[in-house]
Amino acid sequence: ISLPYSVSNEVPEHPCVSPVSNQVFERRLIEKFIAENGVDPMNGQPLSEEQLIDIKVSHPIRPKAASATSIPAILKSLQDEWDAVMLHSFTLRQQLQTTRQELSHALYQHDAACRVIARLTKEVTAAREALATLKPQAGLVAPQTMPTSLPATGLQDKATVLTTERKKRGKTVPEELVRAEDLSKYRQVASHAGLHSASVPGILCMDLCPSDTNKVLTGGADKNVVVFDKKEEQIIATLKGHTKKVTSVIYHPSQSVVFSASPDSTIRVWSVTGGNCVQVVRAHEASVTGLSLHATGDYLLSSSEDQYWAFSDIQTGRVLTKVTDEAAGVALTCAQFHPDGLIFGTGTADSQIKIWDLKERTNVANFPGHSGPVTSIAFSENGYYLATGAQDSSVKLWDLRKLKNFKTIALDNNYEVRMSDRAVC
Repeated sequence: ISLPYSVSNEVPEHPCVSPVSNQVFERRLIEKFIAENGVDPMNGQPLSEEQLIDIKVSHPIRPKAASATSIPAILKSLQDEWDAVMLHSFTLRQQLQTTRQELSHALYQHDAACRVIARLTKEVTAAREALATLKPQAGLVAPQTMPTSLPATGLQDKATVLTTERKKRGKTVPEELVRAEDLSKYRQVASHAGLHSASVPGILCMDLCPSDTNKVLTGGADKNVVVFDKKEEQIIATLKGHTKKVTSVIYHPSQSVVFSASPDSTIRVWSVTGGNCVQVVRAHEASVTGLSLHATGDYLLSSSEDQYWAFSDIQTGRVLTKVTDEAAGVALTCAQFHPDGLIFGTGTADSQIKIWDLKERTNVANFPGHSGPVTSIAFSENGYYLATGAQDSSVKLWDLRKLKNFKTIALDNNYEVRMSDRAVC
């Protein structure tokens, strides 16, 4: 509703009412009149600005000028508006073209920067590996010569202590072990995604930190090793250096150190706190298929498709011994230390489980029975039994004292068997 101004009879933009004369005025004009005269312009009675009362109205629509009442004037007005719209549209198209050019240039710069970063990252990795080769204390010590003996004293002492502790515990099942009936009640309580690259998906191996089970170690198809804190739900470290997928990982029981193996023929020792690779062990000429940490925490056992198993010092990266069964001439598929550390088992591509004496470096027993490549080996905590899994979708339990198989668990076809090095038979 438009209210005409009492004096000029025009529609005010900011209307207000005078309580003295009850007339509607344009606030700007009435304030100026009051400032000069101090009275209401309609009846001459005293009036101040504070007495004025604002009126809330919709924005008035002013009538067209008198020049727009004829048809030629209307046509000209429409032509002017059309020209203005076209000019505005042309300006917007120019701005859009300019923005597209700027975006294209920015994308080109981003792509070039990514290429430079990738090249520099590759050069830095190569430089670190070269430095590790040149400086034994910071990296790999190439196994130029193989020693004829192992550190037998330290290994024997550790084995004696572990064997004595197991005998003290006896043959009874530890009370802290979970019962079989309780296992069926286990349910998933959390799921953590995004640890590895989504473009190259797949977690191929995992281990828990023995001293803090909240820390989870994983190896992925994206060539990375990740240390994840499941309690805090955050990644502690992403360790990059392998050139192929990571198939084996181990968390050191007492140090902030982890180990990984890959088909790129290398074993890497990583510092979790430093987030970097401190050792690169090149004990094999083909894919590393198995990895196990000795009970002392100072040595690594590894197996490979090159048919060799190797025993290496994690502090120096030096390969202490490297042995193959020349008579068999077959690739090794997994490896695992016995709890006391003096013997260990390896699995082969032709379904054999071989038991080795570490000090003598000789094959002391064989367990045939599987019908596919052996994929996993795990010794019982008391050291008397051995569990093995193979691609024949079966799990076999062996008595190391009687050297025979006493239980076979057949699984569904194509069921893969994977056992952790911390598994208990």
